[in-house]
Amino acid sequence: MNFINTIRDIFKIEELKEKLILTIGLIAVYRFMASVPLPGINPAELTKLKEGAGEGLLGLLNAFTGGAFARASVMALGIMPYISASIVVQLMGIAVPYLQKLQKDGESGRKKITQITRWLTILITLVQGPTYITFIKTQMGLPKAAFMVGGAAFWFSSMILLTAGTIFAMWLGERITDKGVGNGISLLITVGIIANFPAAFMQEFVSKTTNAGAGGIMMVLIEVFVWFVVILLTVLLVTAVRKVAVQYARRTAIANIKDVEGARQYIPLKLNAAGVMPIIFAQAIMFLPVTLGQKYPALASLTDNFGLWYNVVFALLIIIFSYFYTAITIPTNKMAEDLKRSNGFVPGFKPGEETAEHLDSVLSKITLPGSIFLAALSVLPAIIVTLGIQPNWALFYGGTSLIIMVGVAIDTIQQINSYLLNSRYDGLMKTGNTNRKSLK
Repeated sequence: MNFINTIRDIFKIEELKEKLILTIGLIAVYRFMASVPLPGINPAELTKLKEGAGEGLLGLLNAFTGGAFARASVMALGIMPYISASIVVQLMGIAVPYLQKLQKDGESGRKKITQITRWLTILITLVQGPTYITFIKTQMGLPKAAFMVGGAAFWFSSMILLTAGTIFAMWLGERITDKGVGNGISLLITVGIIANFPAAFMQEFVSKTTNAGAGGIMMVLIEVFVWFVVILLTVLLVTAVRKVAVQYARRTAIANIKDVEGARQYIPLKLNAAGVMPIIFAQAIMFLPVTLGQKYPALASLTDNFGLWYNVVFALLIIIFSYFYTAITIPTNKMAEDLKRSNGFVPGFKPGEETAEHLDSVLSKITLPGSIFLAALSVLPAIIVTLGIQPNWALFYGGTSLIIMVGVAIDTIQQINSYLLNSRYDGLMKTGNTNRKSLK
């Protein structure tokens, strides 16, 4: 009943309703474009490409693009070039003084960094585009009938459209972030992953119910139960916080009042402050062996996302990026200064530099178990596969797919809740109460 009331409340807030409709509409456009093949490609002859893109890292890339990779779509590269460009810009932000200055320039600096990321996205797409075209023409064993147009005309048109597809996906993601609900780039990745869920589940269901000794319906129910447990653990990881106690001098001095009603007396430091970004960063880097594996056989073991060495390297990258992304996105020095200006302090620590060092120490300590837990969930599908579960279904047991979906879902729900709370506060100012009538 509460869920139904919440849905009603959402549609009573005009601004939130418009944002949701816009978000759904842009996602629908993205999914439509993901089904449009490149000119000169015969979709009926792509069976081998779809089979080859169902395994290993290619299967994960295909999942991230919502099947566009296996359909030789104009969106075949998806949003991954933009993710790669974002990684490069953030890494350069540590060493390049110009980018460091832009990071401190507020909104104007952020706009310039965004522009740099866009141009770098185009350059990366111009590199990945020819790689993708070469791959489907030479490595996948597609019949000649799959290519109705050949020569320079096919290469030139495909390059232009793949680049345009990535830019369009980037634009859709930015519009969702600015005008819609949730993080647009993460939402597009999530929608692509969810698009593969029905087929993956049905494949597992058919496998368990038709093969003798596979367990039948009971095994499917057990798998679903375990899946829900993994989802619960993922939610706990995403929402867990370490509360650092804070006191405010002016508040504790007034008539011996220990707290002011509604005031938060702690700083919440998230166990997984980096969210899904370490996984996305690590995954983008792990796509490199797919390209280099053909030339350097030593890297061949890193092309199987269910293999041992792939998961060892993947887990280490997640831990490293968790520390890196947390360090550049959680400004403990600024938090300490803001706390000092508001006459607040952490008990036992002097305001200013000592408080910043304490916050940094706490953040470092909780990031270690958080990053290890994140890495463990990320490699769980490789363990699940060894138990006889279909690879496509195993990808939803933790791993990149599930963590991204849960993280994005929680972030989107929190934004919607913020609109609902703001609407209720507006009602409080007008009517003197916070009941549901303020939303009518």
